[in-house]
Amino acid sequence: MSPLPNSHESAGALAPLLSVSGVTKSFGTNEVLRSVDLTVERGEVVAVIGASGSGKTTLLRCLNGLERPDAGVVTLGDATVDFGAVPRPSAKAANALRDRSAMVFQHYNLFPHRTVLQNVIEGPVVVQKRPRAEAEAEAIALLERVGLSDKRDAYPHELSGGQQQRVGIIRALALKPTLLLFDEPTSSLDPELVGEVLVLMRDLAAEGWTMVVVTHELQFAREVAQKVAFVDAGRVLEVGPPAQVLREPREERTRQFVRRLTHPL
Repeated sequence: MSPLPNSHESAGALAPLLSVSGVTKSFGTNEVLRSVDLTVERGEVVAVIGASGSGKTTLLRCLNGLERPDAGVVTLGDATVDFGAVPRPSAKAANALRDRSAMVFQHYNLFPHRTVLQNVIEGPVVVQKRPRAEAEAEAIALLERVGLSDKRDAYPHELSGGQQQRVGIIRALALKPTLLLFDEPTSSLDPELVGEVLVLMRDLAAEGWTMVVVTHELQFAREVAQKVAFVDAGRVLEVGPPAQVLREPREERTRQFVRRLTHPL
C-alpha cells in the first residue's frame, strides 16, 4: 500500500503533541474521569486499556472536544484549552481540539443514506470548507490505497463490518488531523474481519501517525504501541512501555486486568 498522507506537525518540536493535565468529567453524580494526566509525543502510538466503564471512551471524547471536561487543561499542538477557567472557554476554543484531531468510532458512525465517497468528503467539504473537487480527488486516492476504490458508490449497508471500519478510518484521515483517536475500532467486528482493520492501523503507525487507541487487542498494543495507559475507575493508574505494563505491571489492579484478558477462563 502506498504511504498515506500524514499531516502531523513537525517531529522536531520538543513539546509533546498532546498534553492532558488534571482532566475531570462527571455526568450528574457519576465522576467518570478523576484528574487524568497523560502525554503523547509526536508520532507515538498510545494504547489505552481498561475495564468497561472505566472512563476510556469519555477520555477520548474529551480529547476530541466531543465532551467538555469539567476541569483540566488539554493542549493539542498549538491549541490549549483550560476547561477550569472562569469564564468557561467558548465553544470556539473547545472546537480547536476537534479541528486538530479525528475520531474513529466503535460502531463506524457512517451516514447510512450516503455513499462511501459522500461519507469521506463530508468533513472536508462541510466542516473544513475545502473545494469539493479537491476533497473528492483526495478521498478517491485514499480509498484506492486501502483497496476500496470499487466501493466508492456503495452504501454502508452494502459493506462488511471490516470495510465499514476502514471507510471510517479513511474518513478520519481525509480531515488531515494531527492526532488520530480510535475507540475500540475492532470490538464490533466478527473475528475474521479484525485483521484487515489492524493491518491498516499498523500501516498508519509505521508511517508516523500520532494515535491514541482504546483497545482490548493486547497483541496489537504489544507490537505497535510505544506506550500503554491502564485506566481504572476514571484514573490513569499506570502508564509505560508495553513490556512493562503488560508483562510486569507495577499495580495489582493492572495485573488483575491483564491476567483476566490473557487467561479468560
